[in-house]
Amino acid sequence: MPQVADNHDVVIIGGGHNGLTCACYLAGAGLSVRVLERRALVGGSAVTEEFHPGFRNSSAAYTVSLLSPKVIADLNLARHGLKIIERPIANFLPLSAAPGAYLKVGGGLAATQAEVARYSTRDAERLPAYYAMLEEAAQVMRGLSLETPPNVGGGLAEMLPALKAMKSVSRLSLAAKRNLLALFAKSAGDLLDAWFESAPLKAAFGFDAVVGNFASPYAPGSAYVLLHHVFGEVNGKPGQWGHAIGGMGAISEAMAAEARLRGVTIDCDAEVAKLVVLEGRARGVVLRDGREIKARAVAANVNPKLLFLDLVEPQQLEPDFLERMKNYRCASATLRMNVALSELPDFACLPAAGIHHQSGIIMAPSLAYMEKAWFDARSGDMADKPIVEILIPSTVDDTLAPKGMHVASLFCQHFNPVLAQGKNWDDLREAAADRVIDCVNGFAPNFRASVLGRMTLTPLDLERRFGLTGGDIFHGALSLDQLFSARPVLGNANYRMPLAGLYLCGAGAHPGGGVTGLPGHNAAREIVRDFRRGRVRR
Repeated sequence: MPQVADNHDVVIIGGGHNGLTCACYLAGAGLSVRVLERRALVGGSAVTEEFHPGFRNSSAAYTVSLLSPKVIADLNLARHGLKIIERPIANFLPLSAAPGAYLKVGGGLAATQAEVARYSTRDAERLPAYYAMLEEAAQVMRGLSLETPPNVGGGLAEMLPALKAMKSVSRLSLAAKRNLLALFAKSAGDLLDAWFESAPLKAAFGFDAVVGNFASPYAPGSAYVLLHHVFGEVNGKPGQWGHAIGGMGAISEAMAAEARLRGVTIDCDAEVAKLVVLEGRARGVVLRDGREIKARAVAANVNPKLLFLDLVEPQQLEPDFLERMKNYRCASATLRMNVALSELPDFACLPAAGIHHQSGIIMAPSLAYMEKAWFDARSGDMADKPIVEILIPSTVDDTLAPKGMHVASLFCQHFNPVLAQGKNWDDLREAAADRVIDCVNGFAPNFRASVLGRMTLTPLDLERRFGLTGGDIFHGALSLDQLFSARPVLGNANYRMPLAGLYLCGAGAHPGGGVTGLPGHNAAREIVRDFRRGRVRR
């Protein structure tokens, strides 16, 4: 007979940062909580691991901006050692190998305007208005990200959440409402073409629209993906990006320390095989080793497609819901590399070391370049010339590499997660990695020779290692049909799933992907409410 563990109030499937966030808030409300993590360490995609002897790096998630300041404060993350430092500039775009062919964005408005003016004085003059437009929309998003979306079809009980959501928008001017509509409905390319004329600036801003988004920058709705990446902040400064000292695992480790302090039990190497359902209610889980763990409620910090197609028996679900989960879209087309370097990349357009090495280095000089990368992968297997962002955290964090050497995170698009019959990513992995290195070497000719070791994660590897279905870093595409009241589907946007006692606390719930902690924060609030209202039975 399998061992039956003691009852808990809530069992959480998945010890990623959202699961840990949810656990902290639940335990803080007096509930007994147990977190079950499939891997040997907590953190999900936000982990720091050694990938080459003496070299450590953030394995998957690699940069900080969207992590909620409320979560940082409520969970005492600074007290547990979390330190985040800001980038001196946001981005550096090498445009070609020609001297001076680059664009730097960040370091203050005046500095960015001076850079942009090298390509267009008109664009430099329009920058303040563009930033103001984005920040006004981002401020609305920051407020909505902390709210439970109105659950369409939920009756009178959902009137208050709907009114709260409408209130934040109704306060905007008519022009701001029009801008918000454009950001939700238009393509990033169309939006940026209307604002600016220079290809380098449009590329700098358009990159955010294709991060984790298997689409052309001219695909309708891609402007929202751009907005999703700019409503974060670092150390109280909106729109900033930063680095967690010790890598992204420092965030997860700080959360786990707070969770344990609050009495949460965390089990690693504890893979969940299926959900236990009794009389239509989630009552615990069965682990891969046969152990059953009972609970009054279950919170899932996994991709909703994985949850409902792999862990829940189909007869437990209403047919329409099950069909929609089968069609839930998960595809980032992302390839992730970590490389150990003997020296810094020496960019032909801006030789020698500088603050540009401490920024996000984007190798995608135009929107047309990005569209071609998408088209190549969409019609084949991978971009002929990939979109590559490099981050070199060892330039600001000496805990990651031996003295004088460096680690780099390479975040690459587009690599089709669904290959033609007869092809597989295990066979294509090294060819894909070589293509990325060739791309970087075209801008920094010393790069290939400086690579001491590399770890390459294809879309398939991201799914197998981190549970990112389809390699999707957001747990589901950030498109209009999978956002807000429709995330993951209409009728189940309030973190409560079709089975009583089952909740979604991961990025497949509002407000979506990124290392934010917000799905975990919001889901915990709804779970506590249900316990206090007696909706969760013993």
